Amino acid sequence: MNAAFTPPQYLIRGIRLLGFRDMAEFLDYLWQEEKLKSGTLIAINAEKVLTAESQPEIHRLIDEAEYKYADGISIVRSVRKKYPQAQVSRIAGADLWEGLMQRAGREGTPVFLIGGKPGVLAQTEEKLKRQWNVNIVGSQDGYFAPEQREALFARIAASGAKIVTVAMGSPRQEVLMRDCKAIYPDALYMGVGGTYDVFTGNVKRAPKIWQRMGFEWLYRLITQPSRLKRNFRLLKYVRYHLRGDL
Repeated sequence: MNAAFTPPQYLIRGIRLLGFRDMAEFLDYLWQEEKLKSGTLIAINAEKVLTAESQPEIHRLIDEAEYKYADGISIVRSVRKKYPQAQVSRIAGADLWEGLMQRAGREGTPVFLIGGKPGVLAQTEEKLKRQWNVNIVGSQDGYFAPEQREALFARIAASGAKIVTVAMGSPRQEVLMRDCKAIYPDALYMGVGGTYDVFTGNVKRAPKIWQRMGFEWLYRLITQPSRLKRNFRLLKYVRYHLRGDL
């Protein structure tokens, strides 16, 4: 990729996104000139847009993140509607994380993992090392007390990690990344939600054909009916999209 490459930006409901044609372009941008960028990656979907509108602190967290990308198919469709010439694709956070880990293994980039249940975290570490030879320089499961945060941040800084991935769910992971970055800004931070569970096979992801059709959300709803209330909330975003109120 040309060293001068700057991805296009798109404004959706007050959130400024970076647009990429595919995941490979995004990864090349993060590793531009063979040096990994620092900052924070945040996946944007319709639910996160609505949360940001109702919670000013979350909106600020999202605004401050350097790399916001379209994780939800609804966001991609909104971008294409508002910007007809846009060449932007959905980049699922789980896929981006795997691509990032694979590249990190190849480049020898030090990685620190946070979040998940202790057993799932251990499985994630083992699989990353076995599959891509990832250099994991530290980890912490998601079950730690608030008063342990400062010690965790000190561990991350001392580890020299250049990638820190946080699987704690939103907005907890965004808050933790913000606070850690204030102490140790020399890493790329990524919030990954339930990605460790999927990666280790503890949670089944939608089949590829559902993903390609943009129906991964429907698969999750069918397999996890408890999400029904959350999905009803998304009707508000559907109205935004249909009205062109983007």
